[in-house]
Amino acid sequence: MPKLIGGAAVILDSDGKVLLVKHSYGKKNWELPGGKGEDNESAEATARREVLEEVGLNIEFEQLTGVYYDPAYDMHHFVFLTDSGNNQSPQPSSPEILECKFFAINELPTPISDFTCKRIEDALTSNKKQLFHTVGPRIWME
Repeated sequence: MPKLIGGAAVILDSDGKVLLVKHSYGKKNWELPGGKGEDNESAEATARREVLEEVGLNIEFEQLTGVYYDPAYDMHHFVFLTDSGNNQSPQPSSPEILECKFFAINELPTPISDFTCKRIEDALTSNKKQLFHTVGPRIWME
């Protein structure tokens, strides 16, 4: 069985707020725009496609900010940083997304997982000594 990969984006507005999407399924949690890769698709292409599908933004990434291995799913999650670019306005553009909005880092909405918070924190840390992380079971803030 091929190893699963996912791509997600930490997208910042001009005020340094991060774009989050609210899922229409599961816990209806807030999450980074992103998702699972398709066949013959790089992690970066996955993140770019998912952002376009979920919030209608065409973006170019500035940098890879982390790779997260999730042993529960045998999956690697790649996270990229960018700004919202060209004054594009994100809009939910998938049935999977109820809402999308920019949030101040100290005012993240709930429900949200520690995994989402960790990826945001890592993306915004200027001292990147380690890009690779192993994640445990999700802890939910509600």
